[in-house]
Amino acid sequence: MSEKNDGANRDATKRSARERLQQERERQKSRDKRRRTFLVAGAVVGVLGLAAVVGVIAANVGKGDKSAKAGPVAAPSGATGKDALAIQTGKNEAKSTLTVWEDFRCPACKAFEDNYRTTIHDLEAKGLLKVEYHLVTLIDGNMGGTGSLKGANAAACAQDAGKFSAYHDVLFQNQPQETDDAYGKNARLLELAGKVDGLDTPAFRSCVEDGTHNSWVGKSHDAFRDGKFRGTPTVLLDGKDIFSDQANPLTPQKLKEKVEGTAGKTAPSASASPSASASGSSGSKTGSKASTVTGTGSASGSASGSGSGSRAGAGTGSGG
Repeated sequence: MSEKNDGANRDATKRSARERLQQERERQKSRDKRRRTFLVAGAVVGVLGLAAVVGVIAANVGKGDKSAKAGPVAAPSGATGKDALAIQTGKNEAKSTLTVWEDFRCPACKAFEDNYRTTIHDLEAKGLLKVEYHLVTLIDGNMGGTGSLKGANAAACAQDAGKFSAYHDVLFQNQPQETDDAYGKNARLLELAGKVDGLDTPAFRSCVEDGTHNSWVGKSHDAFRDGKFRGTPTVLLDGKDIFSDQANPLTPQKLKEKVEGTAGKTAPSASASPSASASGSSGSKTGSKASTVTGTGSASGSASGSGSGSRAGAGTGSGG
């Protein structure tokens, strides 16, 4: 009996040991499972956190420099139009108004300015045309950088100094490559101010370096976006888009005729001779048809102005 009892005890002890070992294994499995659950959950949280960061970055691509909306909106001196978002050149009494939406980094805008600058200035000098410039920051949003914003702010600072037109022309004449954010450096903008007599002053430098009109530029860009314009440059004559018509592309000569035709229509007609009437009130209609071929400037204006304006807008970042 003693041997049987001893054997039974040993068997019981072995079973008890195996059961304890099995129970310990089960507990270990449970602990491992919980640990794996925690690790997976932590990894998911990490991935979600990274995705959130990437989402924030992606959401901000194309919006340009956030400083465009920082600080109060300070319109430059003499700004006109709705919400004072336009800078006007030319005489107030001019019968025709050219509205131009531009970005100082936009190649198509440079093409427009290079081809139409002389014609626009001539019409302004004759008192026939005034121009309302609206500055936007499309290229900053599409290509990255801050050159559109800082260039526009510097131009607004030049408006404060009564030098907008000259500095506006200098910025387009010295425009860097679209991918080169040279205008994002205040030093370059200040250097170019030296090309305009009397512009490089302590007040102008402070305005440029402080980004005094950044928020105003941001508001101008918002107005461009809300207006659902196709791209830059957008050019309106007395409210009508005259630059995007590919079937009848604009040229400097056609612009001149349209503006002079408008002036002719508002002039007294009692003393006008038939020939004067033909070249005055009817000049816009007949001249437009007759002058489809012009000199080198007009041909270039048609090709790189109207033609590439809307295409560059959609294809290279200068468009909406």
